[in-house]
Amino acid sequence: QVQLVESGGGLVQPGDSLRLSCSASGITFRTYVMAWFRQAPGKGREFVAGVSRAAVNLYYADSVKERFTISKNAAKNTTYLQMNSLRPDDTAVYYCAADQDTSHYAARDPAAYEYWGQGTQVTVSS
Repeated sequence: QVQLVESGGGLVQPGDSLRLSCSASGITFRTYVMAWFRQAPGKGREFVAGVSRAAVNLYYADSVKERFTISKNAAKNTTYLQMNSLRPDDTAVYYCAADQDTSHYAARDPAAYEYWGQGTQVTVSS
């Protein structure tokens, strides 16, 4: 049974940092591309960042470039999203996604990913 479990969300002030984690089980982690999406109230699910199987290729949405960093720790079967300089418009539920297609680390369409976590809430507010 495949499980992706996100953690690390919370309430922070503008300018603060957070690190989200996504722990994977039931998959051969090194053969999957991983990505983070987010969904704000009343909006569709939006691509944030993706990482290739071997973590060589990284891809970011323009809105988070230079502020967010995605990484992958194969020894821990965990994907991270380091978020710095958080802004109120980063407020959303953040989801982890996984897929075996090697090109999908840069796929912005949620339908491209086979497995999803349950999400973790990030709220940026003063």
